[in-house]
Amino acid sequence: MASSSAPAAGAPERAGGSHGGTLYRGDLGMWSWVAHRITGVLTFFFLFAHVLDTALVRVSPNAYDKVIETYKNPVVNLLEVGLVAAILYHALNGIRVMLVDFWSKGPKYQRPMLWGIVGIWLVVMVPGAYFMLERTLHTLFGGN
Repeated sequence: MASSSAPAAGAPERAGGSHGGTLYRGDLGMWSWVAHRITGVLTFFFLFAHVLDTALVRVSPNAYDKVIETYKNPVVNLLEVGLVAAILYHALNGIRVMLVDFWSKGPKYQRPMLWGIVGIWLVVMVPGAYFMLERTLHTLFGGN
């Protein structure tokens, strides 16, 4: 079957010509949407694992202590930084999505708001990642 790049009758065309396919063509809004969904799913799975390992304390405190001990390694520390990054992005983007949905001027300012949350995310994550990784880096590479 051959595919046609001509738009369907009555289908809206985007500025800059038609490329066929879906409405999203990799612009910033689509990547924001994808990142919001991914960070939401990652947060859900973290919360699920957290509930399970915390519930383990009622079943066997010794098993709980062993599980918690496995979390004290550099790989898990990197995963924790990733978790904080995902939760922070998801929260900030969620506020942006609410503003776009419920503020009459939200759709007009959605792109500047996205750049604003990226800026806030960087301002919070850079020092946050430093302080989260400081002990691990000191443990791995030594120093005073």
